[in-house]
Amino acid sequence: MDAICRRGENMDKIERKIEAIIDAHAKELIEFAEDIYRHPEEGFYEERTAAKVADFLRGLNLKVHTGLARTGVRADWMEQDGPNVTIIGELDAIGCREHPMADSVTGVAHACGHHAQLAAMIGAALALADEEVRASLSGSVSFFAVPAEEYIDARKREKLAREENIGFPGTGKSELIRVGAFDHTDIALTTHVHMVPVEEDLYLGNPSCNGFSSELVIIRGKAAHAAISPWEGVNAVNIAASAMNMIGLMRETFRDDEHVRVHSLVREGGEVLNSVPDKVVMEEKVRAKTLKGIEDAKEKIDRAFDAAAMAFGGKIIRKNLQGYMPVRVRKADSALVEAARDLGATYREVELTDHNNASTDVGDLTHLMPVLNFTFRGFEGSLHGADFRITDTDTAYILPAKMLALTTYKLLRKNAAQAREILREFEPVFDREAYVRYIHSRTE
Repeated sequence: MDAICRRGENMDKIERKIEAIIDAHAKELIEFAEDIYRHPEEGFYEERTAAKVADFLRGLNLKVHTGLARTGVRADWMEQDGPNVTIIGELDAIGCREHPMADSVTGVAHACGHHAQLAAMIGAALALADEEVRASLSGSVSFFAVPAEEYIDARKREKLAREENIGFPGTGKSELIRVGAFDHTDIALTTHVHMVPVEEDLYLGNPSCNGFSSELVIIRGKAAHAAISPWEGVNAVNIAASAMNMIGLMRETFRDDEHVRVHSLVREGGEVLNSVPDKVVMEEKVRAKTLKGIEDAKEKIDRAFDAAAMAFGGKIIRKNLQGYMPVRVRKADSALVEAARDLGATYREVELTDHNNASTDVGDLTHLMPVLNFTFRGFEGSLHGADFRITDTDTAYILPAKMLALTTYKLLRKNAAQAREILREFEPVFDREAYVRYIHSRTE
């Protein structure tokens, strides 16, 4: 659906001021985004990025909290009565060593557009922190730069838990939920570059997205001389190969409506060629549309490894790792649609049948609170690919900033009528305590 009204014809005085403030700082926002782009950092270790965000928000005279889930930065004002809207930006980059802007040591690059999110978030903060704009809101606003949206592998998780005291080291938002950093959030507002094929400037709402479960699989065999007496050994590599073959053959048993995806990665696969390899270490990830679909697919994968080990006389040791919950579908709220129309942007609204096969830890948030989301264009190349780059700074940095700010204003103006209606209608799956218990039950 395209916007059909003329740009800005229904905007009030405050909305026009919001847009004018962001336009006046456009060059600053672009420079901010490009600086983050040139200095990518990996999840839970985004020290430079977090410091830059914190410094900017302090300059707006906001109360800034740092060190949340190690590098998270939250700035807010909480003195105004009414609902709290939390605008979220993600700090981390994705592993992509072939990207031209990849960090030479860590191999991460901003090949997923998180730097654009941060520019949009601080752009919204610039406008909403204005004294007149702030006075027009019947509620409070927070700006939350969060760590570690991208997948954290098993080795790093162990280090984070052991050395950094991160209780849920698989995902930044989950750890922030655990420590109570979202306790004062009533409505979350998120954005991202387009993750599904969309030609319009904006894609409004939250399509359903796959969640996933992951595990560390240690395959133990028995070493023996590979030439003299291979029959005395148990080949762990052969067990791994057999399990992966079985997984490939069972793909037809996965339900189409669950959008199941299985990913296997060998971390260790034997040490010397003239001995029967006695140890293989793998990570497995199983994606699906629902929590039940994830559990059903994971059970099949586990059976494949157990059966292969039994056939060869080996042993499987597994450690369940935390995944992401599926994103609960949410159609475009009126505040998002009104903002897009006011800005004269082309847009398409999420349909209940839309689905994204990728995963994001925003899914965890959708089980606890309303999450209003939109995605935007302004880039070329593939997500997580070496060819990803921003090509239209206005569409990728400035338009999302205006969308975040205007949507927040529409939610909280007039006694926060739209925000209150959203909260009345929302039914959470978990509160924080129940969520923490659920995660523990799946990782112990």
